[in-house]
Amino acid sequence: MLKGKTVVIAVTGSIAAYKMANTARMLVKLGADVHVLMTRNATQFINPITFETLTNHKCLIDTFDRNFQYSVEHVALAKAADCVLIAPASANVIGKLANGIADDMLTTTVMACPCKKLVAPAMNHNMLHNPIVEDNIRKLASYGYEIIAADRGMLANGDIGDGRLPEESVLVEYVLKEIAFKKDLAGKKILVTAGATREAIDPVRFITNHSSGKMGIAIAKAAMRRGAQVTLVCAHMEAEPPMFTDVVRVVSAEDMYREVTARAEEQDIIIKAAAVSDYTPAVTADSKLKKSDADMNIPLVRTKDILKTLGGTKRPGQLLCGFSMETDNVLENSRRKLESKGCDMICANSLRTEGAGFGVDTNVLTLITRDSCDELPLMSKDEAAHKVLNKLLQL
Repeated sequence: MLKGKTVVIAVTGSIAAYKMANTARMLVKLGADVHVLMTRNATQFINPITFETLTNHKCLIDTFDRNFQYSVEHVALAKAADCVLIAPASANVIGKLANGIADDMLTTTVMACPCKKLVAPAMNHNMLHNPIVEDNIRKLASYGYEIIAADRGMLANGDIGDGRLPEESVLVEYVLKEIAFKKDLAGKKILVTAGATREAIDPVRFITNHSSGKMGIAIAKAAMRRGAQVTLVCAHMEAEPPMFTDVVRVVSAEDMYREVTARAEEQDIIIKAAAVSDYTPAVTADSKLKKSDADMNIPLVRTKDILKTLGGTKRPGQLLCGFSMETDNVLENSRRKLESKGCDMICANSLRTEGAGFGVDTNVLTLITRDSCDELPLMSKDEAAHKVLNKLLQL
């Protein structure tokens, strides 16, 4: 995912420096060429050899170290960098960068980097909220540095408060958001639905389906990483929604209808990947359990058709994409759905196809528009998500 990308990690003097070894490993595993800079104070918390072993590059600490091939090292690395992650960022280094002080290899290199710079402060709660430090953080943000908010929890001295360095997976997600993909969806607003709605029979039981929400999550994540402003309206899911998206949680089909239609007008693309129940029990929420209910002869009423409503109210230039899961006559039924719902594209698949359907991490989609029918091979849902977005961009 990060093949051909260069990531510079700048490690400063904080006990949280230990997290950066795993962060470096995760980025290398994703294909990135990772280089590590350290302040001398940082070497008191973690040995440079650790980073050198993980990245296969010399860890740079001393500006005047002559033990490398002749080049102006900090300038050469600054030119190569696609992204700089300063983590953990101490109050000292934050203050230096905010005020233009470059007195070591780390600050000199960071200031020479024209690429995006991510700063993850990590320090004692009281230090983090010192007005001077807060002012320096705001100053860095005004210069285009992206600030990764510190977590709250137990600090090194046992206090509970802000100042913890976020987990490694969070730091990696910030890097992925910045450089994993071209921002060909920048400026676009995309709404994605995901998950399985639940229709209450009574206070205990409900009707639902087997949707895990994984396909919708994959689409939302792919769109976000490609620069879109993403709203994810999600019912019950078996996976966590991606970071950097506006998450709206719902339960029933009525909830989803209300939330989606309220936001539809401002969207450029709407992708309905949720498995929404077609019917809801015609009983009240306070219905009492009855022994006769065991035979499931419960009166049902049809829920509102979200996709058809969106197709009928679609504004000029807006794209609408739906999903169609069938067991028979996949193409015929999906084409009929494309026309009747007013969609621009239908992503069709069959429950009879191995590797497709609910609960798995792969899918086999056929992308159907009015003028084309593209059958995709078996691939991960993450890969399929990008294929869906690519096709929509062509429309």
